[in-house]
Amino acid sequence: MTAEIQLTQATGSCHDGADAAATTGGVTTVYQVTGMTCGHCEGAVSEEISGIEGVTSVKAVAATGQVTVVSESPLTEDTVRAAVDEAGYELVGQA
Repeated sequence: MTAEIQLTQATGSCHDGADAAATTGGVTTVYQVTGMTCGHCEGAVSEEISGIEGVTSVKAVAATGQVTVVSESPLTEDTVRAAVDEAGYELVGQA
């Protein structure tokens, strides 16, 4: 969100935050991941997903098993699944 605010200010746009997100073309997708139990788990999943081309933001929450991913364009589930598998966890699908 900070990047969106900076982008809005840098371009001189007077739109609110929702319009700024639409302007940047970001796609937000929430995935359900099993096996995360702590902050280390969140970091491992976030790091692997962050390595996917076009991903601009990742937030993993072990308590809910949800991982919110913002990317420049839609990601294939197989690509996200491979990253989550690499981290040692299981992607259930979109939440």
